[in-house]
Amino acid sequence: MAELIPVPFKVLATRLFRELAQKKAAFDLPVARFFQGATVDLSRTVHGQRASSPFGPAAGPHTQLAQNIVLSWLVGGRVIELKTVQIKDDLVIPRPCIDMQTVGFNVEWSQELTLEQSLEEYVKASMLIDMLKASGWAPSYADTVFDMSVGYDLAGIRSARVCSFMAGLMDATPIVARLREQIPPSLTHLRDTPFVTRISDTVTLSTFHGCPPQEIEAIAAFLLQEVGLHVVVKLNPTLLGRAQVTEILHERLGYRELNVPAAAFDKDATWEQVTGFVDRLGTLAHSLGRGFGVKFSNTLLVDNHKSFFPASEKVMYLSGPPLHVLAMLLVRRFRQIFGDRLPISFSGGIDAGNFADAVALGLQPVSVCSDMLKSGAYSGYARGARYLVNLVKRMNASGAADIDQFVIKAYGHAQTALDSLALLAQRAQACRAALEQGGDLRATAGEAFDAWVSAARLLNTETYADRMLSDPRYAAADNATPPKKMGTRLTLFDCMTCDKCIPVCPNDANFVLATPKGQLPIERLMRNGAGWRIETMGVITHDKPWQIGVFADACNECGNCDVFCPEDGAPYLSKPLFFGSVAAWAQTPTRDGFAYEKVGDGLRIHARLKGRVVSLETEGSKVRYRGNGFDLRLDPVDPAGSAEGLCDGPVDLAPLRIMELIRSAVTAPDAVNYISAALLATTSI
Repeated sequence: MAELIPVPFKVLATRLFRELAQKKAAFDLPVARFFQGATVDLSRTVHGQRASSPFGPAAGPHTQLAQNIVLSWLVGGRVIELKTVQIKDDLVIPRPCIDMQTVGFNVEWSQELTLEQSLEEYVKASMLIDMLKASGWAPSYADTVFDMSVGYDLAGIRSARVCSFMAGLMDATPIVARLREQIPPSLTHLRDTPFVTRISDTVTLSTFHGCPPQEIEAIAAFLLQEVGLHVVVKLNPTLLGRAQVTEILHERLGYRELNVPAAAFDKDATWEQVTGFVDRLGTLAHSLGRGFGVKFSNTLLVDNHKSFFPASEKVMYLSGPPLHVLAMLLVRRFRQIFGDRLPISFSGGIDAGNFADAVALGLQPVSVCSDMLKSGAYSGYARGARYLVNLVKRMNASGAADIDQFVIKAYGHAQTALDSLALLAQRAQACRAALEQGGDLRATAGEAFDAWVSAARLLNTETYADRMLSDPRYAAADNATPPKKMGTRLTLFDCMTCDKCIPVCPNDANFVLATPKGQLPIERLMRNGAGWRIETMGVITHDKPWQIGVFADACNECGNCDVFCPEDGAPYLSKPLFFGSVAAWAQTPTRDGFAYEKVGDGLRIHARLKGRVVSLETEGSKVRYRGNGFDLRLDPVDPAGSAEGLCDGPVDLAPLRIMELIRSAVTAPDAVNYISAALLATTSI
């Protein structure tokens, strides 16, 4: 299994700011795709903290590594739901684990790093964001909330290691101090940045399907009372009940191939049990002066009817459009019981077309996962900025200066909501006039404004739920076509160079290598009496102006690049694979790939090609080329005329030619990638 290896902080910082300066990009995301801010107020208050937008990445592949979190922030995410951690941090995750061919399925549900690594990744991300702020990025749009996520049972969450993880995010002072010293010399001016040390004081509780309701309540109470966190409990779509879930999926939406195992309903908490503990926890949180809310929704457990995942996986987790419908129906049902008493965060099938609708219901934050794994006119993280751009357009069209006023105006329920408040005639008339004349509703309504917003949220929820049920965009027919495959197969070099694999990778593992068009000779060097001779056996043609590389440390073989690549073979399996350390390369003997290390003033490249291990070391005008049965020094321009050293027989020079081509691309003066950044940061990689 591919193991994620966190990129050292100094390498991340070097790459981020060098790429911004040289390429006008960050971790392969062009500056033009950043969210550039808005003329309206998009801010929300999340458990007493200001977030500059209601958007953020959901706990998942976009919030596991530091670079992922930074990318989410650059596209406007200001409520970052960190990937869920648990005491069992040595899980073996099946590969591939993400299937976005149509709606969205996955078989990965927890962090792939250790608890200690996860803590450091989240602190690294916060520090990089602080460094971006200090460098002038998003000057009026910078307020960010980090929301930790823990699971999955009380024993695990009470354990010393999970408690240490939570404490580390509540006070990251020692980690910040250690990482501050790792800021590279090129960024010395940022070492005095006033880094946030209280990274998070909010948590979203994630529980397994089948977690007993009394256990969920006990965990939330522990987090509120003993840990001292604001708490959100993530709830399951099975709360709708077997009959309604089946009717929605099969009859209403047409996903007849989806089957929810009976055990998912039999073991999950019932609606009555959930509303009971939610009511009690809300009262407890209020007595403690802490925030409490719910999140809709968790993914939905379904039988694995496809062949994408390993055969060992009998079930998988559903996301995307059908989950959106189920989760929104839960929002409506919840509000029919609790009104607008408790805050609701939302994740489930959000995209650029419905993000503003969710915001208009007063849901916050509105988080995204599946859609940011897709390709299109805007791909991957770049889709994030579109959510906010579309929200701003909707707000401007309604004449709303902030989100609460947008909630009042969004669905045409402003007057009905106002009438439900039974205000004094003079105040009601002033509010109606402000509505008609485009006045400031907040100032006009005064202390009645919050009640007006709450009434509109409830009316909007009913309207949106009804519209959604008849919207074909959520039906199976509109989500049945997978990305097109062309029938060709990937090789080490050259492909269609569509670059789709780069933005759809949540970890930024895929990158471009600029190479000249040409041919690499396939040669053998052999003894010729006292000298040497070359035998040419063919050529390797590389006709494209750039190649695709894969950074192994950030690639967990999730499979998403394979889904959107128009060729067969999977970029993560077929393209040049670069390891962040010689140790990682050596520990992965079943995969071909490359590792670089500095040796004095030179560079040594370790390679495994078709299972054969060779190395190449630069030594002035010559290179040292070694492998099983040979150790040579030669000038690559004239191997036969310059070779000296030992060999047991003919020496294949094709690996040398491949390493030379790749070395020149990876280390070119204008190259920006994890390998070149590590070399610049004088880090042994």
